[in-house]
Amino acid sequence: MASSNPLGSLFGRSPIGPIQEHMQVAFEAAEHLPELVQATADGDWDRAREIHKAIRDAEGEADKIKRNVRRHLPKSLFLPVPRSDLLTLVSIQDQVANTAEDFASIVMGRDMQFPEKILPAVLELTETSVGCCGQALASIQLLDNLLEVGFSGREVKRVEAMIKELDKLERRTDKQQFNLRRKLFKLEAELPPVDVMFYYRATALLGTLADCAEKVGDRLQVLLAK
Repeated sequence: MASSNPLGSLFGRSPIGPIQEHMQVAFEAAEHLPELVQATADGDWDRAREIHKAIRDAEGEADKIKRNVRRHLPKSLFLPVPRSDLLTLVSIQDQVANTAEDFASIVMGRDMQFPEKILPAVLELTETSVGCCGQALASIQLLDNLLEVGFSGREVKRVEAMIKELDKLERRTDKQQFNLRRKLFKLEAELPPVDVMFYYRATALLGTLADCAEKVGDRLQVLLAK
């Protein structure tokens, strides 16, 4: 991703570009999850396997970008934030891709089909969690603009508003996850106990996905405060 930051002309490609690219790929791993849940619900396992592969590929690409950023992020570049903070940001972003892949692997590893009575709630939680990831991505896409203005001025307020919206979305997933657990609790007696255990585990990962996205926003907010 190209950056208009004048530092880029001095040091080649801006170090911010690969960080933004990493978050984009992490989001791509997550954005497939609602489609995966729907494909398994429909019993379309060929499609589900294709989606799972796309998620694994995105997670693998995110790992490659993360390693490249760690190896090549300049140590002597004059930035308004410490290099270590940018590396921490990449590590947090990587958790988005990892969590999406963990969820997909549980679903596909067990040929999981969520019970029809909780499927709408699962899809709702999945979509909101992915929405958190999208909001985190939108915030990170402004990182080069923040760098250009020295993390001050109007751009800061714009990003702060986006982070506030991300926090709202994450709180929504907390409520959705609670309601989903209540629905699942009422069904426990009708379902195989091992299946129930993995349903709880899978839906917990959806909550974790939203938490990871919120942590991206939190870390960006820390950068704004420096």
